Amino acid sequence: MADLPESTVLASDYFDSYSVVGLLALIGVLFVAVAFGAGRLLRPVVPTPEKLLTYECGVDPVGEGWAHTKVRYYVYAFLYVIFAVDSIFLFPWATVFAAPGYGATTLVEMFIFLGFLAVGLLYAWKKGVLEWT
Repeated sequence: MADLPESTVLASDYFDSYSVVGLLALIGVLFVAVAFGAGRLLRPVVPTPEKLLTYECGVDPVGEGWAHTKVRYYVYAFLYVIFAVDSIFLFPWATVFAAPGYGATTLVEMFIFLGFLAVGLLYAWKKGVLEWT
């Protein structure tokens, strides 16, 4: 590689790392395809009327298939996801905050981030979304 320019060598190293990622993705896709193929070949296929019924936790289905679900459950799940993501951002922030030279900047950034979350939580509270009734 002594006769190649330095930019060609750097590009080669750069694409070598992508080839590893591509190979890993290909292995993952092949693994899933082989698993599904083996399952399709090995499972018994004996369709009966009982097997074709909708299964609802061991209870025979009664009535229509359409059921109303309260949106409040989804709101609580969404709020959980928001605060789970918040905690995911807080852990790396704590490690960077301890590094020299990053103290004031990261502190201000995190208070801005937490401020946005607090405003969103306050809005949800004022709208009555957090009341379980």
